[in-house]
Amino acid sequence: MSISDNKITVPKPVQGTPDATGELDDLLALMARLRTDCPWDKKQTNHSLIPYAIEEAYELGEAVQSDDDEDIKGELGDVLLQVVFHCQMYAEQGRFDMSDVISTLQEKLVRRHPHVFEAETLKDDAAVKVRWDEIKLEEQQAREARGKSKRRLDQVKAGSALMQAQDVQKQASKLGFDWEGIAGAVDKLDEEIAELKHELTDKSTIEVKANIREVEKELGDCMFALVNVARKLNLDAEAATLTCVHKFKSRFGYIEEQLELSGKRIEDSDITEMDALWEAAKRHERSS
Repeated sequence: MSISDNKITVPKPVQGTPDATGELDDLLALMARLRTDCPWDKKQTNHSLIPYAIEEAYELGEAVQSDDDEDIKGELGDVLLQVVFHCQMYAEQGRFDMSDVISTLQEKLVRRHPHVFEAETLKDDAAVKVRWDEIKLEEQQAREARGKSKRRLDQVKAGSALMQAQDVQKQASKLGFDWEGIAGAVDKLDEEIAELKHELTDKSTIEVKANIREVEKELGDCMFALVNVARKLNLDAEAATLTCVHKFKSRFGYIEEQLELSGKRIEDSDITEMDALWEAAKRHERSS
């Protein structure tokens, strides 16, 4: 699928029932067939697929955490499907095709690794990161020259709230808007938790619900402050939270397994029994 003549190629649908060949062109032809013959695939748009792309990225993260090869292969395939699906639709619109996407990526990787492909020498990964940021800044300046002006924090990438919070804080820190050490971040966390408690303590459920937007704001402030503590410790807040989610799911699974062994359903258990099994799950983790 050459673009040497700058011509956009819309893949032709595969005929019959295709084999799993492992070839990209065959995958593109399969996607073209789905866009032709599958009612659900036919009605999708680039905008309608956005939630699925986000979901698949998260599911890949979970699969990597599980370290199960079959799950990881499946989720990597689902992420690749999103790329192929979007490329198919953009090719149908006459905007660009998969070759354009791949060549753009290749150009970017070469451009951002002068220490690999040019004479430039960088001594360690920290120096690589500094140079990477410099090159990204040059790219942003080129975008601005094309009329794509942005404010400093606009460069924060889309992602989960935790990811964006940590990135916003990193960018602000680079501009000098930060505490020198971790103490200031911890003090801010204590301050925000106190404000949340003020909204919740000595209030009825009705009063809390009547002021739910203020509670939501204070809760968000607490989470943002906690992310800041993670950043000051050079920890990834998203990864830490995913680890916690994985741990919770594992322990809850242990509860279900133990109840099944005793011939009970989880719906027939109570919090006292489940809490005891939760503690047993923690002991099981430490011993395994």
